[in-house]
Amino acid sequence: MADDQKHFRAVSSITFGVADLSRARTFYDALGFVADPASNDEYVIYTLENLKLSLFPRALLAKDAEVENDGHGFDGITFAHGYPSEAAVDAAMAHALAAGAVLRRPARTVFWGGYSGFVADPDGHLWELVYDPFR
Repeated sequence: MADDQKHFRAVSSITFGVADLSRARTFYDALGFVADPASNDEYVIYTLENLKLSLFPRALLAKDAEVENDGHGFDGITFAHGYPSEAAVDAAMAHALAAGAVLRRPARTVFWGGYSGFVADPDGHLWELVYDPFR
């Protein structure tokens, strides 16, 4: 398998769109998860062994992915795969689209300083393809 076909072999982040960020953080903290120091009142990140679990307000997650938060078609979860550069995100996006993914939001610089875009698989599950310059 060529390197450009290995894009989706590892999930680097799962984001849960939550109704109440404070309540969700209290719950995960009580389970023993330790929040990343970058967490704040707008989002929470937990570093697991080879994965990040992020909590983000559901309405804002839907807005970020440019999908409707109407209870139909958006399940409040996105999967992310990290890449080492913006160019690698663009290449992965092209590869995913060629494989049949549906473009949900083109890749671009995002509010937190990274670069990402969203595609949906044939069943509508959202994948964020992301370059995080802080990792």
